Amino acid sequence: MDTRVSVSRLCLVVGLSERGLRKAFHSVHGMSPTQYMRGVRLRDVRRALSASGNRRATVTGIATSYGFYELGRFAAAYREAFGEVPSETLRSTGRQSGH
Repeated sequence: MDTRVSVSRLCLVVGLSERGLRKAFHSVHGMSPTQYMRGVRLRDVRRALSASGNRRATVTGIATSYGFYELGRFAAAYREAFGEVPSETLRSTGRQSGH
């Protein structure tokens, strides 16, 4: 599921310099391409945690499948983005599905 694309690769694909790409992202999204793509991956992790009815699913397994390998930083970014730690999202899913 880790579908990360490097900024340099993205520049090649869209035909812009890194500076041009950063400028375009800031203009449209108010953030850098890297920040934007990390936000997309965080939302994907949240969706996967929320959809996980599987008791064997773990935060670590889901996070690493989306390319988050520094789990402390991941947890901090997740909490900043969603106001809860990833394990809370996973636990609330279990309660909702009757586990």
